[in-house]
Amino acid sequence: MNIKRIKFLIALYIGKILVFLTRLISKERGTNIPGAYANKIQKDFINGFRGINYDKVIFITGTNGKSTTNNIIVHTLRTAGKTVATNLEGANLIGGIATALIKNSTLTGNMKTECMCFEIDERSFARIYEYLPAKNICITNLQKDQVQRNGEPDYIYQKLKKVINPSMTLYLNNEEPRAKSFEDMGCKVFYYGVEKNETSFEKNDFFDVSLPCPKCNDKIKFNYYNIDNVGNFTCTGCNFKSEEKPNFEIKNINFKTNEFECDGKKYKVPYSQPFFMYNYALCIAICQKFQIPADQIQKAFSTFKNISGRLETIHYGSKEIKYIRIKQENPETLQSAFDYIARDSNPKIFMLGLEQLVDFKPYYTNTFYSFDCNVNKLIESNIERYICFSEAVAYDSANRLIYAGVDKNKISILPTDSDEEILKELDKYDCNNVYLVTWLHKYEELIKDVAKIKKAGGKDGK
Repeated sequence: MNIKRIKFLIALYIGKILVFLTRLISKERGTNIPGAYANKIQKDFINGFRGINYDKVIFITGTNGKSTTNNIIVHTLRTAGKTVATNLEGANLIGGIATALIKNSTLTGNMKTECMCFEIDERSFARIYEYLPAKNICITNLQKDQVQRNGEPDYIYQKLKKVINPSMTLYLNNEEPRAKSFEDMGCKVFYYGVEKNETSFEKNDFFDVSLPCPKCNDKIKFNYYNIDNVGNFTCTGCNFKSEEKPNFEIKNINFKTNEFECDGKKYKVPYSQPFFMYNYALCIAICQKFQIPADQIQKAFSTFKNISGRLETIHYGSKEIKYIRIKQENPETLQSAFDYIARDSNPKIFMLGLEQLVDFKPYYTNTFYSFDCNVNKLIESNIERYICFSEAVAYDSANRLIYAGVDKNKISILPTDSDEEILKELDKYDCNNVYLVTWLHKYEELIKDVAKIKKAGGKDGK
């Protein structure tokens, strides 16, 4: 046994011990720490695992949809009887991938699973692929995201472009220009998409923006959108456009019965929000690769449960505060939240808290994401009161609503992050149907403070 192999086994054993210990302390921290330490011991630690069939390794990368798509695909593979190593907890950096391999391997580093399916951070894609050369690459979309890290989407586009090679099979979003443009890299390509449906829309507002063509840099024209910045498109300068007949296309969607057709088969699903349709389409495409029949896919779809923490409810007195978690670092999830709220035509209070992101210094706020979003449907959905809070950008958020036509007298502006002040403002209004859009940290903070109020006997704590 050579020195390198001995070093790998030492790292593996330490990783397995850390997996055991972190499970006792915190399951959440156990998704990354064991792998991170193993990688410190041996830089190419991931490369030491044996028994991997790279043709059965799936990487899912892109700005939005990675976690949900990964969860759907893994659930479907497992329902069909496949064993799968994965990072369902969302630890999508190299430490998280290493941890997943540690958990699913023997003491000698042989993999115990038939397949692997990983959500991969776009910035980490090249490094992870160097040690784990997956053959199946799914690219969901490349959008504005984490501007403090990425700057502009083309930065991520160029990082991925350096890694994509003809040995891969690519699964590309037919309605997202940057993702689809990887079709020119000499790979085997499958396109997935969603046909025009009753929720599709066009943009004709002053603040609307498009993007330059990834191939010729001329303007991309969207003929319609299925979700924000994803839809049927044509370049105004070259022949780059959406395929008329993608390999896997969601058709005949019935949003009332949660049914659709794809590849000649009918499916009934638990979630029918427009963005979910792209997740289903990609899952069906992967399932064909693994020869999973439609009846098995349907069985998996019918029992799938979405990741917790994305849509939760806080009971505060007689009020029901529906919290919609957003990735505050890109506009697409903010748009999805707006669209979700707009579908409720009942009277409601809308609370928007775009706060400072405590990530790495200098801490980060922005004002332009809300201008990238279309708020027309939201403001037409019977909102009785708007509450904009945030020490950083409360006035900016309010201005976005005012520019869209909201009466400023219907907006409460709270330049604070104080939960006490936010709840005090909410107490002024009788409407019990409340929607809260903010980032996860604020929600966790707010739910603790509501619990304290109840414990003290307030707001129906008695």
